[in-house]
Amino acid sequence: MLERWYPTAHVPSVFAIDYEKLAALGYKGILFDIDNTLVHHGDDSTPEVDALFRHIHSLGLKTLLLSDNSAVRIERFNRNIRTLFIDEAGKPDPAAYRRACAILGLPPEQVVCVGDQVFRDIRGANSAGLDSILVDFIRLPGETHYGKKRVLEKVILWFYHRDPRRRGRLDGIGK
Repeated sequence: MLERWYPTAHVPSVFAIDYEKLAALGYKGILFDIDNTLVHHGDDSTPEVDALFRHIHSLGLKTLLLSDNSAVRIERFNRNIRTLFIDEAGKPDPAAYRRACAILGLPPEQVVCVGDQVFRDIRGANSAGLDSILVDFIRLPGETHYGKKRVLEKVILWFYHRDPRRRGRLDGIGK
């Protein structure tokens, strides 16, 4: 039952993903959530995130920001990255993920979704037939409140890390 909520892989952050290995495995596109995946909620892009996208693009991988944020928020974040995006996506609706694949011109099996929320990013990607990488959500030092859904996510991840059936294509994708 919980398997439908499982990510294909779980790593600490976007900086811990082996993007060269993703490309070698045949992935050609990556969908990224923004808030608490790439930066803390509401923050602008950082020089590290900008450099990460330059590196990803240098590998020939296409990227798209898939966000429930407004276009104004995404454009502000995207000013140095200059990648494709979908605003007010309506995650976890699988149609948003299929639309993202269509914009990239790629089939779902060549696209992976990277996000911080099991109930939005991972569920939507899984429902649309994409592989998914869950990253730990970004919190500021000293930040302790994180919501009821995060507690449920911890339960799902507890089962995920103990389920031998979850082993698959993205095992070992973390650096």
